[in-house]
Amino acid sequence: MTLQEFQEQLSTLSDREKAQAIQFLSQDHNFVGQGVKKKTGFCGGSACIAGTRITVWGLVESRQIGYSEVDILTSYPTISATNLANAWAYAAAFSEEIAADIQENNNVMYEQQ
Repeated sequence: MTLQEFQEQLSTLSDREKAQAIQFLSQDHNFVGQGVKKKTGFCGGSACIAGTRITVWGLVESRQIGYSEVDILTSYPTISATNLANAWAYAAAFSEEIAADIQENNNVMYEQQ
């Protein structure tokens, strides 16, 4: 199959099917070449900023509790605004996965108390 044929077939998919295709393609690979990696056995299998152990769910949770992007970038000087934009795109595409990762982390924290 050529790339053009693939693109034509993708255009016939629903948004949900496209998101599922992206999720399938991103398993153990870069997220659409955008600097988010998800690899089994690395960061608990959670998506993270490529080249770091900074998880997407951790960034999303930081934003949910009120940290601004400036706060986040200050806290993580090794990532850029582009990294954040890529993390937000990943989180939007895989919102259920990110919510589950946040819930799992909160459950672990609760059990440790």
